[in-house]
Amino acid sequence: MTQKPQSRLIRGARLVDSIQTSDSPQDLLIIDGKIAEIGETISAPPQTETIDAAGLYIAPGLIDIRVQTREPGGEHEETLESAVESAVAGGITQLICLPNTDPPLDEPALIAWIRQRGQSLGKTRIHAYGSLTKGRRGEQLAEMGLLQESGAIGFTDSPQAIGSARLMVQALKYARGFNSLVLSHPEEPSLASGMMNEGELATRLGLAGRSSLAETLLVERDCLISEATGSRLHIGPVTSAAAIDAIRRAKARGARVSCDTAAHYFTLTEMAVGNWRSFAKVAPPLRSESDRLAVIAGLKDGTIDAVSSDHSPRAPDSKRLPFAQASFGMVGLETLFPLTLDLFHHHGFTLAQALSLVTAKPAAIVDIKGGTIDKGEPADLIIFDPNQDWKIDPEQFKSRSKNSPLLEYPVKGRIHQTLIAGRVVYQHQP
Repeated sequence: MTQKPQSRLIRGARLVDSIQTSDSPQDLLIIDGKIAEIGETISAPPQTETIDAAGLYIAPGLIDIRVQTREPGGEHEETLESAVESAVAGGITQLICLPNTDPPLDEPALIAWIRQRGQSLGKTRIHAYGSLTKGRRGEQLAEMGLLQESGAIGFTDSPQAIGSARLMVQALKYARGFNSLVLSHPEEPSLASGMMNEGELATRLGLAGRSSLAETLLVERDCLISEATGSRLHIGPVTSAAAIDAIRRAKARGARVSCDTAAHYFTLTEMAVGNWRSFAKVAPPLRSESDRLAVIAGLKDGTIDAVSSDHSPRAPDSKRLPFAQASFGMVGLETLFPLTLDLFHHHGFTLAQALSLVTAKPAAIVDIKGGTIDKGEPADLIIFDPNQDWKIDPEQFKSRSKNSPLLEYPVKGRIHQTLIAGRVVYQHQP
């Protein structure tokens, strides 16, 4: 017996994709998990479930290209299941895991397991980067071809940099052979030893400074290697004016370079550290106000291609320590959307431009489907109110970890529903 197609109709929302926002409310019909029709008034098939979205907006689900999920090996900080719950609460329908698990993702079986685990959870689409080097030790290249065959969509040792220029040349030459993406963490290891941004505040607090020169040197080096090898390179997260200028110049010369920043780098500055607030300890560190403005300018002129969460969950006992001993990192899956909308509300971006940084543009970087609203595309969508005011409360996060310096931070823009292949996988409960 043939099963009837599953259908759902979203009525009366304004549609936003990477190009534009609809001038008037639209209906969107989903059949068997794909967008079947878009129009002002759609007659739905019998037994279609209807979602009333009057006064709200529909956009593609977010794509987060920089997520630390901890599983396997760090389940006390995050599991794939808790990461997925956190992701869909933040409107993220696709995420890409960094390989810094224990063991690291340097074996095909581990990449396959991540993908299978994601499919079994069924709430968001999970991809993984393979380790660039065996064991993430920065000594010998991993079996990149076999990892790609198992589903790895790029290669990196992030959040650890490749200190050896010779090894980076080998990696980019090898990756060019099968047109794969190599990702670079932009901190020269021998200089990236401080606790916070180098400057007056670090001196006053008696903390070792972490110079932005570490970022600039690594960015300049890897852009030059990308140019010399003709290979694709993605750098991130970028945080400083000098590094952004280096990428801008490399792009002007025709280098195959892209980059991202994380949402906290255009939201916060080193002042968030305050009096040794360890929840604001991240790597690369929060920078100066002039660097924050340079990040916004880089997003506006296209030098910075995308925005990620750089989600880095940490257990309470690793954060509630003296600043120098505390772990680096902050969670970001559930704050990526409202922080990105701040570019729309306060920095001259259109809604479509702001959302493209977390939808179509990251999809293009890692070469996956998604990030658009069009007939025949998977119905991975968010329904949201871009103007709803609220304050961030990390204790309400779905993530297993709550390490965020954004307690009581006022934001505007609330996810109401997240859909994967037409199924509602998250519903906001006021």
